[in-house]
Amino acid sequence: MQARDAKKGAIVLYQNEMHLVTEATHRTPGNLRAFFQITMKNLKNGRIIQSRFSPDEPLERITLDPKQCQFLYKDAQGYHFMDMESYHSFALSEEILGDKKYYLKEGMEIKIDFHDEKPVFPELPSIVTLKVTEAPPGIRGDSVSNTVKVIVCETGLKVNAPLFIDEGTEIKVNTETGEYVGRA
Repeated sequence: MQARDAKKGAIVLYQNEMHLVTEATHRTPGNLRAFFQITMKNLKNGRIIQSRFSPDEPLERITLDPKQCQFLYKDAQGYHFMDMESYHSFALSEEILGDKKYYLKEGMEIKIDFHDEKPVFPELPSIVTLKVTEAPPGIRGDSVSNTVKVIVCETGLKVNAPLFIDEGTEIKVNTETGEYVGRA
């Protein structure tokens, strides 16, 4: 594929590492040649980089094999999953999962993309339900706007939530932004 064909969500091989295209913009600065500015996230270490490409510059597109997997447990080796088709179990490190680890509950099913039979990119649902384990008492003062407090969920995720949320309440959290959506 050429740089002009790169779209958001595509997986490309850049500098011998897999990258997820997060943004691709066509630029024509004044009387200079047009180029594509592509923002990519390294799937191995999570670093975000920006690079400029001429429209005809080749980029190697990588196709991934998505598989339905179930999260089993976490231990010293990492986060353990099971392929729902072959019942093969494997572990993912915290580096691969990144902040996605805060949205995983035991028994939860997610899609994991594989490349050459190796797991590389977990895909979470857009909203997950988590149980609140710590919630300070909500003290309402003289305020005009909505007031929030920081609560802790069962996975260790800290979320800003309304004052009426108490311990034991199940809430919905957006996995892309990490924000409180509502009660479950």
